[in-house]
Amino acid sequence: MKRLMKTTLLVAASSLALVTVAQAQEEIRFWTTEEQPERLARQEAMAAEFRDMTGISVEVIPVSESDMGTRATAAFAAGDLPDVINHPLQYALPWAEAGILDPDAASDVIEILGEETFAPGALNMAAMEDGFASVPVDGWTQMIIYRADLFEEAGLEPPTTYANVLAAIEVLHNPPDLFGFVAATKVDEAFMSQVLEHVFLANGVSPVGEAGFTPLDEGATTEVLEFYAAITEASPDGELFWQQSRELYFAGRAAMIIWSPFILDELAGLRDSAPPTITDDPTSAELASRTGIVTNFAGPSNPDGAAWADIRYFGITADADTEAAMQFVEFAMSEGYTQTLGIAPEGKFPVRRGDGSNPTAFVEAWSMLDVGVDRRAPLAALYPQEMIDEIVGGLDVAQRWGVAEGQLALASRIVNAQVINRLVREYMDGVRDAPATVALMNEELARIE
Repeated sequence: MKRLMKTTLLVAASSLALVTVAQAQEEIRFWTTEEQPERLARQEAMAAEFRDMTGISVEVIPVSESDMGTRATAAFAAGDLPDVINHPLQYALPWAEAGILDPDAASDVIEILGEETFAPGALNMAAMEDGFASVPVDGWTQMIIYRADLFEEAGLEPPTTYANVLAAIEVLHNPPDLFGFVAATKVDEAFMSQVLEHVFLANGVSPVGEAGFTPLDEGATTEVLEFYAAITEASPDGELFWQQSRELYFAGRAAMIIWSPFILDELAGLRDSAPPTITDDPTSAELASRTGIVTNFAGPSNPDGAAWADIRYFGITADADTEAAMQFVEFAMSEGYTQTLGIAPEGKFPVRRGDGSNPTAFVEAWSMLDVGVDRRAPLAALYPQEMIDEIVGGLDVAQRWGVAEGQLALASRIVNAQVINRLVREYMDGVRDAPATVALMNEELARIE
């Protein structure tokens, strides 16, 4: 750690008062993948506020997420990295190990802000031996969306476990009027990959370990296969992905689906392009009022469960004006944090819950931010507090294959190969039994490098 810098900054930041650093350059550069015009405008407004407070200008530079990896590598080779990069999870540890990021600076910022104010899962995904690769900014967790009203009427427990989901299907599945579930079955869709990783994680099953590929446990994986076959049996026929699951749920013909939080505003009738059709009024929030969510989901071999999450980070680079970059990140995670989350609140859950004076300050502020497209309203006006707590709480146990083991890159190649999608679908179609499917998975996954 840069102890001299930390001592200076701890004193200066004890009340998060940001002052101009005389030694800092006049302008720092900030790469962001939030490149839509409205989102850029919000970030530029935040940068202007930071400049007014500190005298440090921030050039906000949009970078397409698909180009970020190659651009960062080229800029590193040229010694021309920006000072701060808002980047997705997959770059955090590899970039730190490659020398692109400055983990000491990120770790110092987290210590200044208070490690205890961050969601543990988001921190753990960027954890290194002596600190953190980057500073968590925001994230979202995949969710089981379910008809809480039907569950309550039938005396069912929320679908927090494999067993609870199957029990609900037994009671509620009544096709074609109501399907118990709408599972992802279209093999070449990334949606199926995300849903399957969520279901595998829930049962504690992963294809990677610290040394690389790790054979799937036959018993636990068989439980996954049998569960997925059961929810598929309770789904409509056909090649299903996000579109059918949303349409059927919005029409009142699905008891449970798995979806991202970007459905939350649509559920409440705030987006004309995806209206709920359960009532005659496509702008009604009726379906939102009948809906519950589950973020932490558990299988029989993993009673603690897991939440599949996508997290974004602020990385301070090796070429940065470090003190100025640290001040900007501190600001964006404190005075400017509501503006940071306000870029897209329905998909930017606060990974920093509050500060020393109010441990839930940022959660409260986030819940009051407007969501929607054609109409807007705060999440707190659409959903009860216990649902807000569940949404945010998933980040405490957020997981992804390969993160804890330092094998995220290999895990990503395994997911993108869609081997698991294909073989799970073949199992559901009766091509081979569970032991043979697990054996073939292990054989094919072992060849992915």
